[in-house]
Amino acid sequence: MSQAESAPKAKSAVRARPAARASTWRVVWDYLRAILLAVFFALLIRQFVIQAFRIPSGSMEKTLLVGDFLFVDKFVYGSKSPERIRVFNHTLASGLPVLKLPAIRQPRQGDIIVFQFPNDPNQDYIKRCVAVAGDSVEVREGVLYVNGSPYEERTWHDPVRLHNAPYNKTWPPPGQARPYVVPPGKIFMMGDNRYNSADSRAWGPLDLDLVKGRALFLYWSWDRDRLRPRLERIGRGLR
Repeated sequence: MSQAESAPKAKSAVRARPAARASTWRVVWDYLRAILLAVFFALLIRQFVIQAFRIPSGSMEKTLLVGDFLFVDKFVYGSKSPERIRVFNHTLASGLPVLKLPAIRQPRQGDIIVFQFPNDPNQDYIKRCVAVAGDSVEVREGVLYVNGSPYEERTWHDPVRLHNAPYNKTWPPPGQARPYVVPPGKIFMMGDNRYNSADSRAWGPLDLDLVKGRALFLYWSWDRDRLRPRLERIGRGLR
């Protein structure tokens, strides 16, 4: 083969290499764009629609056990954009402008709610709403009364792990007006395992602005034998 015949083939091979590299980068970009879009929509759904939570303590036994995993509906009470940026329970930025969507309804008595702990914005708590604004709350001889009637159908007393906090027997404490009336814009939160729960009796009523969402359903539980009755108890709270 002469030099004149081989030259055009060499030139075409050189031209093919940049085209091949461009094609490779195009494929990489397509995959990267798909991944970024998936992450964006996942974060959007997590922030405004539904989010997974893990139960860290026994304050909601025996409705929810330590280590249970559940989904939380963030849409029903009015989803909102984050006020702070957290990474591994550490705040990186706070005071961000908040966009809040209209609520379908406000929290009701019996709802199991995930909320931002008032004394530590980096912690999320889960408790049951036992009273809303205008309701009266009182604990007499270890029995919870709401609007003058006993509210004990969802209470479990664990004498083995009894917490000796004085509010387990009497609340409000001596010297304060009784019964306590929940103020506007607040709800009163208590754990179902009330003798072993640090709740509104300890840190006061919860501001509605700290509410994150309503417990929707369990998607994993280590206690399989009791999963069905616990789902029924959660369902009664969601109505």
